[in-house]
Amino acid sequence: MLRSLTALLFAMCLAAGPAGAQFFQFGQPPQQPYQPFQPYPPKPQAPTQPKPGLPPLGRTQPQGAPQPAAPVAPQVVSAPYDHDLQRLAEILGALHFLRGICGSNEGQKWRTEAQALIDAEAPAGDRRDQMVASFNRGYRGFQQSYRSCTPEAGVVIRRYLEEGAHIAREITARYAN
Repeated sequence: MLRSLTALLFAMCLAAGPAGAQFFQFGQPPQQPYQPFQPYPPKPQAPTQPKPGLPPLGRTQPQGAPQPAAPVAPQVVSAPYDHDLQRLAEILGALHFLRGICGSNEGQKWRTEAQALIDAEAPAGDRRDQMVASFNRGYRGFQQSYRSCTPEAGVVIRRYLEEGAHIAREITARYAN
């Protein structure tokens, strides 16, 4: 009997709805279900006209002079081959690390090649930062995995040399003048 009563109480606890009723407050409407955050729409900007009788702040133009055009935010120019260039920079970073540990005695060759590519394509700005990040990602990815030259590292070097040459040929064939 005690077992059946315990089983019945347990079943009732599982079958009961959520315990929201115990938090019901008399005189208040029931809570709405959670709604995800919706940002407020931007507020309209009020015109910046000076109050009557006060001179405008900043530089003033004579009456009747043409108003200067609104400043235009600089556009980030993206080339259609940016993804390929970033991959090439990543490959150069990996080669810079792997060829160094495999004793190729090339010194800074791959880093210098990447630097020349970055300087030619993106001397400043976000594109440059993305290409530098790609180079560093390629370098650090193999730096975390390899401590010495292994046969697998030799295979990776060979494949990356082929892939890098393929990317360079494709970009040149498609986009060269």
